[in-house]
Amino acid sequence: MASCGQMGKDGVDSPSPSPLDLYLVPLIALSFSVRKQLALFLNPKSLVAADWQVLADNMGFTYLEIMNYDRLDNPTGKLLDEWQVKHGSSVGKLLELLKKLQREDILEDLSPAIHECCIRYLNKPLQVASVDSSGPRRSVDPSGGVPEYFDAFICYCQADIEFVHEMIRQLEQTEYKLKLCVFDRDVLPGSCIWTISSELIENRCRRMVAVISDDYLVSDECDFQTKFALSLSPGAQDKRLIPVKYKHIKREFPSILRHITICDYTNPSTKSWFWKRLAKALSQP
Repeated sequence: MASCGQMGKDGVDSPSPSPLDLYLVPLIALSFSVRKQLALFLNPKSLVAADWQVLADNMGFTYLEIMNYDRLDNPTGKLLDEWQVKHGSSVGKLLELLKKLQREDILEDLSPAIHECCIRYLNKPLQVASVDSSGPRRSVDPSGGVPEYFDAFICYCQADIEFVHEMIRQLEQTEYKLKLCVFDRDVLPGSCIWTISSELIENRCRRMVAVISDDYLVSDECDFQTKFALSLSPGAQDKRLIPVKYKHIKREFPSILRHITICDYTNPSTKSWFWKRLAKALSQP
């Protein structure tokens, strides 16, 4: 069986030996598609195999929490979202629990995809470009150059690039003069998407703006970036993540963002001060 674990804590074997210590890999490394597959395995209630409720109990969730998650369409997804910000959670710990619950079927099917997520997450970033939209670009090599810092990392899908261009015009090229990190513009080719994103969000950018759209809601990259930003600020205590809704969406608004105030570009009664409000939020210390 392919896997990416090591001998775990307290002598517990993870699925099989590998150079990676997955107890050091946070759960945010798991992509949207892997989480969806985990949900397909764990959401159905079963009399013969441990389901998401048994996993939740082993993760330390209370009876009331589990009963509340039971009302959701995807309780496994909610469970992973909540657990990933708790102390002690990791990919290695998740695999350990699945092994403890004798869900070898999950480990057998998903270990290759989990291994790929971990490799992507642990790869080191190569280069980041300068952000100044009015001047020439200079690449910054993290091994020796001076790192570039930004007011906000923009999390978006290619389908929403026109709105990102408008964001650049309104926030960088006006009196606000903010520095935005736009992946397609500011990251040089050759970098690992997952690790350069986490490096930028955690260490180079003071805030992250999530451009919410139907395409955003099915994007693995946006899912990873959003959950990573949330893991750095549980409960949105330092207002690190700012969701922006710029057009009407058909899909359900993500549950993990419902507790955060959004900037709504679709509301005609507040549209006139949308950019001023967003700029103020990004300018906060």
